[in-house]
Amino acid sequence: MERKLGLEEIATMHTLVCFALKEEAAPFRKIAAGRSGVAILLVGIGRRNAEKSIREHLAANAPGLVLTCGFAGGLNPDLKIGDVVFDISAKQQLEPPYVGCYEKLTAAGARVAEFFCADRIATTVAEKQKLRTETGADVVEMESAAIQAVCAERGIPCVTVRVISDTAHEDLPLDFNKLSKPDQSLDFGKLAWAIAKSPGKIGALMALQKKTSLAAGRLAAVLGKITCS
Repeated sequence: MERKLGLEEIATMHTLVCFALKEEAAPFRKIAAGRSGVAILLVGIGRRNAEKSIREHLAANAPGLVLTCGFAGGLNPDLKIGDVVFDISAKQQLEPPYVGCYEKLTAAGARVAEFFCADRIATTVAEKQKLRTETGADVVEMESAAIQAVCAERGIPCVTVRVISDTAHEDLPLDFNKLSKPDQSLDFGKLAWAIAKSPGKIGALMALQKKTSLAAGRLAAVLGKITCS
């Protein structure tokens, strides 16, 4: 394991903010534009893509802090669309630079949550309830465990900060797992065919788009407060 970074080293290094998708990153990219000390990395969907991307980036860069961000599904029924959650443990809350992140995140209205990193998108209420029962997690996403593990190898502080884009109470309008390419990116041809077969889903898809847009904006506002202030 590589050595831990000292406080003076951390202070002079940039913060790397990782997202799976450009849609997740877009609002924050506008906030961070022209700001020094903040870099954005799109890692792709899923653990394999995230691990490959973060390893390649860290081979040539040395951030003082990594934030792994984006959308997440709610497993805890109390979480609502647009709620921002993060994963700093009670022990980390006493350690720099986590203490500063914790204070800024909570001041911005984010809350601590338990995360589960899955290999597939949880698309139904039944699947979310099953994950909640089996893992006890509040939130499900697909990349952060890989990014956290790589950062831990290098002694780089890493915090997961996610926003709820679909709640524990709702099914997604389509099974996006079946509409993915082998690299887990969305196959727009399959999506178009699925919509053509079920045009009644268009309304639900438009509603989902509005929710994800709202969620991305809420996440960007929080990230702006902890990285650009």
